[in-house]
Amino acid sequence: MKNEFIRFKLAKWRTLVGILQILGGLGLINGVFVSNILVVISAGGLALLMLIGFVTRLHIKDSVIASSPAFIFMIINSLLVFAFSTT
Repeated sequence: MKNEFIRFKLAKWRTLVGILQILGGLGLINGVFVSNILVVISAGGLALLMLIGFVTRLHIKDSVIASSPAFIFMIINSLLVFAFSTT
């Protein structure tokens, strides 16, 4: 992953992205047991991270296939936001 961030020209953001991803994952796990709003906030943040990742990969001219995992995870997190914000 370190080489990927260098290739994206985002090496200085690697630590922040990792921390945000860990916090998002922990928020999802805890939110299921604690509060729906925590799931909504965590999934929304992860969806935003995945959107930025998808756009970044397209910007550096990666193929749509190589970029698709970020897009799929963005969709999944967006569905979680919708599902938990309506309950």
